[in-house]
Amino acid sequence: MNYFITGATGFIGRFLVARLLKRDDTRVFALVRSGSEYKLDALRRRLGASPDQLVAIHGDINDKLLGISKRDQDDLKGQIDHFFHLAAIYDLTADENTQRYTNIEGTRQTLKLAEKLEASCFHHVSSIAAAGLYDGTFTEDMFDEATGLDDPYLLTKHESEALVRQESKLPWRIYRPSMVVGHSETGEMDKVDGPYYLFKLIQKLKDVLPNWIPLVGVEGGKFNIVPVDFVADALDHIAHQEQGDGECFHLTADRSYSLGEIMDVIAGAAQAPRWAVKLDNSLFDVVPGIVKKGVSAMTPKMVVNAALENLDIPPSAMKFLTFPTDYDNRRSRNALANTGIEAPELETYIQQLWDFWENHLDPDRGERKDELQPLPTLPERVEGKVVMVTGATSGIGKATALKLARAGATVLVVARTAEKLDETLHEIDQLGGTAQAYSCDVSDLNSVDQLVQQVIADHGHVDVLVNNAGRSIRRSVVHSFDRFHDYERTMQLNYFGALRLIMQLMPAMIERGGGHVINISSIGVLTNAPRFSAYVASKAALDAFTRCASSELAHEGIRFTTINMPLVRTPMIAPTKIYNHVPTISPTQAADMICDAIVRQPKRIATNLGIMGQVMHFLTPKVTETIMNTGYKLFSDSAAALGGKEGTPKKISREQAAFSRLFKGIHW
Repeated sequence: MNYFITGATGFIGRFLVARLLKRDDTRVFALVRSGSEYKLDALRRRLGASPDQLVAIHGDINDKLLGISKRDQDDLKGQIDHFFHLAAIYDLTADENTQRYTNIEGTRQTLKLAEKLEASCFHHVSSIAAAGLYDGTFTEDMFDEATGLDDPYLLTKHESEALVRQESKLPWRIYRPSMVVGHSETGEMDKVDGPYYLFKLIQKLKDVLPNWIPLVGVEGGKFNIVPVDFVADALDHIAHQEQGDGECFHLTADRSYSLGEIMDVIAGAAQAPRWAVKLDNSLFDVVPGIVKKGVSAMTPKMVVNAALENLDIPPSAMKFLTFPTDYDNRRSRNALANTGIEAPELETYIQQLWDFWENHLDPDRGERKDELQPLPTLPERVEGKVVMVTGATSGIGKATALKLARAGATVLVVARTAEKLDETLHEIDQLGGTAQAYSCDVSDLNSVDQLVQQVIADHGHVDVLVNNAGRSIRRSVVHSFDRFHDYERTMQLNYFGALRLIMQLMPAMIERGGGHVINISSIGVLTNAPRFSAYVASKAALDAFTRCASSELAHEGIRFTTINMPLVRTPMIAPTKIYNHVPTISPTQAADMICDAIVRQPKRIATNLGIMGQVMHFLTPKVTETIMNTGYKLFSDSAAALGGKEGTPKKISREQAAFSRLFKGIHW
């Protein structure tokens, strides 16, 4: 099969070429400008391709019919199965005339060449920028509805797509990738663009502030981000499907992030201060106009531009910080169904992006004396290691077990129910992972002793212990006077059971000269969450033991990490139906925190809101107590906590919704 590609040596192009060359009997004809042949030679070496497989066609995107010679046109006529047009200017800082000439006129000449060559299908790689600044959800069938096209970057993307829709005489398919970042596994990227403009700001914050200081920011606009390997995989697959001519495909992630969320995710990878509170954009609507004008007058444009220059942020990028558009991608999802091709969540590969930027793209990388060696990857940490996860058949534990098995660990999955253990083992087996199941009630100390005895007999040791199994009880103290067993039950599992495991596995860790214990605690330990006195007390006890033990065992190579988890959507919180309506994180996101702990081995991992809560309890105890008491009175004990049957409330009040959003992740 023969392909013609413009932009073959560009960022997306070279990954697409790699996929096309894996197909049988493939020849790729790549447009190459005079003087840029070395780029194609480098791509051939990288891919192990011969000049007959990856063929240079000399020309220029800005010339008539791309400047292709008459001889090359005659040789290629009727031979091209798929014509991919990727060459364009993806640069917010480029001047308007250059963007118009390359993006619009370049597309017109590319389309004419494809028609002259009688290509079977024309594949135009557009961008979500073609939607402009549309306020709402832009679907794959929408085009004329685009608004806010004043910016030349947005306008030229829209107009070049219009040419294909209106003038193409060939079957065509249009692809709109969202913001494309580096490779999800290696972090490879060719330039600073899009969310990378935030990296320098976060790096500077890291340099001047300790990472435990919580920051306050704004939610900002919406950003949809995908790694380049997903875009290349999706392009390759959809282009070869029989159906799809005359259609548009959004190569986007299922989830968009606010500006505040993106900065928080990047800060997590950079180990920089994070955003504990993100103010809604609507708050600025209530600021009097005279105040806005006064602030604007006191902030000269030259000062703003100088500040942006210091942070390597082009002023033209500022208008996109309040981007209003979401993107529907149902057609693309259907086209990619059952292929395994899907855009991963940003949290799962942000560390790779940060490490690559810091080592290859940071303009100050040569001058930074504190540059650290890149952290090992999760597979490098756990491959060949024995990792025990308790509570491993649902929620956080199961998600963690699957991620660790995929990374190459030998996972010991521990839970009470044998049937659920078998289900988890089956899922791990489907991933090609290695695991062994152990039935154990961690609240039964004799059962724990038997578990450890069997594990030592089977494996000799455990390298990493994830104490995840836990019991939570949400009940006010005033409703617990005759329920002392609430405190006994939580302490038995959350403290004594976890402690028994640590004490029994520790001798083998010390003998081997190292080990890592990860205890899943709660944000409530930091915020002193009302209604959770039994649960928080048991977790606080384990936290206190961990702090003492880590000081004693540091010289033995033993590492302890406490994770103060925010509210997670797990079966443990299911009995409290009001949690259906308040912000939570997913088990997968919680599992990512555990994997991060294994990679970095920090003393503690906590959300910024949790850290801020702890700081506030220390600095302003009375004010903080008042805030927590307000939350306590705003919410109520569940019917189940009072001995009744819990129903599902249709909605929560506006006050409850606002409070839970402001203190996202805290148990109320």
